[in-house]
Amino acid sequence: MARMGSVITAAIVLTALMTSHSLPESYHFDPRDGWQTVNVTNLQYKYSPAEVESEAEESTISLSKRASKKSHAKKTSKKTAKKTTTKSTKSKSSSKSAKPSSNSTKSSSKDTKSSSDSKSSSGLSSVSDLLSGAMKKVMDSFKAIGDPEKVEITWYTGHDLLNPSCWSNPTWSPTDESFACAVTENGWKAKPECFKFLELCNSPKKCVFARVVDSCAGCAVGSKHVDLTKAAFTQLANLDEGVLNVQMRPATDPDGWLEDLWGPQASN
Repeated sequence: MARMGSVITAAIVLTALMTSHSLPESYHFDPRDGWQTVNVTNLQYKYSPAEVESEAEESTISLSKRASKKSHAKKTSKKTAKKTTTKSTKSKSSSKSAKPSSNSTKSSSKDTKSSSDSKSSSGLSSVSDLLSGAMKKVMDSFKAIGDPEKVEITWYTGHDLLNPSCWSNPTWSPTDESFACAVTENGWKAKPECFKFLELCNSPKKCVFARVVDSCAGCAVGSKHVDLTKAAFTQLANLDEGVLNVQMRPATDPDGWLEDLWGPQASN
């Protein structure tokens, strides 16, 4: 019976220890009973510096791991979202490409037009090249004849170009780009005739062929004077020179005709 009673007493004590309870306000914690008063903000007195540092490191590592996991989770979610967006974009793109839009049709028509314009431009370029070749062939067909004689040349422009006297009723007048000239009425041993061509050379490598279409009313009487259009004069010298002495010879008609340069081929 005594043994049974001790067991029951132990059970009661154990139960009391495991059961939460409160103490009355009048209760006093006496250090002699094993109690010790400690400031809760200074619990580190129980641990050595090494232990404190170890716990601090573990705490830092733990926090770092948590931050790393969160960052990884964010990156993973971003990559997943990006892949989803890319797939969605590709899907939209493929659906768009599967159905040709009016824009693509317009683009195609523009490309076709551009190609057509390119071909047209290429064709015009070829025609231009042919014309240049034909013009050169005509210009190269001139031939100078007879003995050269020294003449004085000048150039004229503006209203002086109008109403060339070689035509009784002129329907054409030379321009600054024409290769034409006017000559004095007197002073020649053999005066250059209207509608004939002359070769004028400032040097063996600087020559020009010009057609007589007018008389030089303002030139000195009795002088061997040829008044050239700007285009013809600049083949021999700069316009700044104004007056120049050159060699002149009669020339044959060309094999072909360029009316803008020389006027109508017919003399009437």
